[in-house]
Amino acid sequence: MASKGTVKAAANFNAKADAEVLHKAMKGIGTDEDAILQLLCARSNAQRQEIKATYKTLFGKDLIDDLKGELGGKFETLIVALMTPPTAYDVVSLRNAIKGAGTDEKVLVEILASRTPQQVKDIVAAYRKEYDADLEEDVCGDTSGHFKRLLVILLQANRQTGVQEGDIENDAQVLFKAGEQKFGTDEQTFVTLLGNRSAQHLRKVFDAYMKLSGYEIEESIKRETSGSLKDLLLAVVKCARSVPAYFAETLYNAMKGAGTDDDTLIRVMVTRGEVDMLDIRAEFRKLFARSLFSMIKGDTGGDYSKALLLLCGGDDA
Repeated sequence: MASKGTVKAAANFNAKADAEVLHKAMKGIGTDEDAILQLLCARSNAQRQEIKATYKTLFGKDLIDDLKGELGGKFETLIVALMTPPTAYDVVSLRNAIKGAGTDEKVLVEILASRTPQQVKDIVAAYRKEYDADLEEDVCGDTSGHFKRLLVILLQANRQTGVQEGDIENDAQVLFKAGEQKFGTDEQTFVTLLGNRSAQHLRKVFDAYMKLSGYEIEESIKRETSGSLKDLLLAVVKCARSVPAYFAETLYNAMKGAGTDDDTLIRVMVTRGEVDMLDIRAEFRKLFARSLFSMIKGDTGGDYSKALLLLCGGDDA
């Protein structure tokens, strides 16, 4: 299968040569930020891990510590994110979301709604290993109600596979009865069904729901639920429809209006670069009639912007 990512492994990769380039870029007075970002954005995450190991072998120093010592601000955050293995990055993002001041629901929603069941299993295992703690317990201690219940369901990573043809109509009716047709909403039905059916199955259910009710399921969710639960249900629905479209919208929302949500911008550009950035760009163009490249360019500056544009990988004018 052709990669849908913009960030690819470099051919003729030489970890020693790369480690030396980075060392030279940080040696003496001043830092060659351009050399650092050009190199790291043109390597896969696995290659960056090899560079990190070789750097320590050659110079007896930790590459991430050195980068942190030389760089600052959003650019530093982006480069450190690029240097972190994918599962470890999700784990630390979730940990910070839970253990920071207040809970960052947005991060819990984005990661748990969009990752594959296998990725979620890896995250749960790595979280336990890293913090000697249970991710589910930590999530439960920090959330409540049906929002908590749906997060717990997603953390089980037991979503069904395939399409249950015989259940499509019934599922649509059950959702209709639980929401639009009921005085008050039966949130549990939404949570259980959307949390457990496969994406392919849900897409057929959404079509049947539209025929039955005259509404897109998203419209009903917006009317019938609120707060964090609404955000999570919408993310689950959007990811069932199209993960790249979900991330295109996430990126757009991070940059539209006044101010930029740099944490989200960094997280999505780093985590999707090797996965589906080409698809995200195509969806972005379709949904917002402008290129992701042009929006990043208009919203960011300096080395931070340069690096993000390399991860974006091209303009879809």
